[in-house]
Amino acid sequence: MTQNGSNASNKKIPVRRCVGCGEHFPKGELVRVLRTPEGEVVLDLTGKKSGRGAYICKKAQCLKKARKSKRIETSLECSIPETVYDRMEEEISHG
Repeated sequence: MTQNGSNASNKKIPVRRCVGCGEHFPKGELVRVLRTPEGEVVLDLTGKKSGRGAYICKKAQCLKKARKSKRIETSLECSIPETVYDRMEEEISHG
């Protein structure tokens, strides 16, 4: 037990919404797409890099839906290169 009387194992797990399906998942189960302060769009597999992020679950249909409707681009407020979408597809298909 800690000083405030709670167990350390009761740590709150951050929850994020998938831009593809709109469902909420624990942050660790999602892929984070990041727009860096320099304006570069990259995958942030650690979830700790600085910048504006959007999350997508590891389902191919969610990525396809988000890509078609440009939900990730809207969330990040910038355009996303095809190479980043290709990398996301790779990451999702290989888990």
